[in-house]
Amino acid sequence: MISPDIPLVELHRHLDGSIRLSTILELGLQHNLPLPAKTLEGLRPYVQVSTPQPGVMKFIEKFEWLTGVLVDYAACRRVAYENVQDAFNEGIDCIELRYSPWFMAEAHHLQPEGVVEAVIDGIRAGEKDFDIKVNQLGILSRHYGPDIAMRELDAQLRFADEFAGLDLAGDEAHYPGEWYTEHFKKARDAGWHITVHAGEAAGPQSIWQAVTELGAERIGHAVHAPEDPKLLDFLRDKGIGIECNLTSNVQTSTVSDYPSHPMRLFIDKGILASINTDDPGISAIDLHYEYEVAAPKAGLTPAMIRRAQENALTTAFLTDAEKQALRAKKAGSDQGLTQAG
Repeated sequence: MISPDIPLVELHRHLDGSIRLSTILELGLQHNLPLPAKTLEGLRPYVQVSTPQPGVMKFIEKFEWLTGVLVDYAACRRVAYENVQDAFNEGIDCIELRYSPWFMAEAHHLQPEGVVEAVIDGIRAGEKDFDIKVNQLGILSRHYGPDIAMRELDAQLRFADEFAGLDLAGDEAHYPGEWYTEHFKKARDAGWHITVHAGEAAGPQSIWQAVTELGAERIGHAVHAPEDPKLLDFLRDKGIGIECNLTSNVQTSTVSDYPSHPMRLFIDKGILASINTDDPGISAIDLHYEYEVAAPKAGLTPAMIRRAQENALTTAFLTDAEKQALRAKKAGSDQGLTQAG
C-alpha cells in the first residue's frame, strides 16, 4: 500500500513510453497515419504488452506506435502535458520524466532541439496547471552509437537549466557504457545528476562501469546486481539508488516472475531501492498497481513497501529544501483532509 504521509515520488518513467492509447488513436486518425487498427481495443495489442516478451529489445518494439504518432512538435508538447496530468491523477507528488529527443524525433524527421523545446513547454504547462513537481531527465539512446549520442546530448544541453540529469538507455547488451564516458563527463560538468540503465540486459560489470566511470548516482533496473555480493555492498555503502520496475522486468523476461525479482533482497540489504513504472503506456499499469499488486507479488512486506516509498524521495534528484517542501506540502494536504473529514 502507498503510505499517505510520505510524498509519492516516481523516479523511472519514460515520457515516450507513457503515451495514452486514446492519444495514439486520435493523433493517428487526425494525421491519416497507417494505424494497425482504428479502435482503442483493436489498437491495444499493438501498443500494450499482455504476456512476457522474449527480451528487452522485443519489448522496445512496442514503442513503434507511441513515437510513431509524434508527427510534429505540437504532438510532442501534448504528450508531455498529458504525462504530467496522468501523474497528477495518480496522486504522484513528484515525478522524474525521462526521454530521448532523438528517439522521439526519428519517425517523422523532427529536430531533436525542437522536440526538447516542445516537451519542456508541455511539462511546464502541466506543472502550472496541476501543481506537481516534475524533473526532466535526458536520455542518450545506446543503439544510435556515440556520435549521434553526442549530438543528442548537445540538443539537450542547449536547455541545460531545464534538466535535472542524464540517463543512458537502450540496447545494453550490444552498446556498452564505455562508449559514452565522454558524454557523461560533459553532463556532469554541466551540473547534471546521473542515472543509468544497467544490469538489465547485461551483468554486474555493466553496473560497476556505470557507477565508477559514468558517475551514476542511481541505477535503473540492476536486476543482475545480486550476482556480485561486493557490488551490493558497494551500492549500499555509497547510497546509490536502484530504480526497480517490477512489472516491466517480468514483461521483458528480465526476471521469470514477480517472486524472482531481487527487490526484496535490495531492501533487506539496506540498498535505496524504489518502486517505479518504467513504461506504463506499454505495460498497461500505473504506480498504484506497482505498489498494491506488483510489490506484494514480489514478496515485499508493507514495511518494505513503505521503505521503498521513502527511498524514492531520498534518492530523487532534488535539493534538501525541495524534499522538505514536498514533505510540508504532503503534511498540509493530509491535515486539510483530516479537518474536512
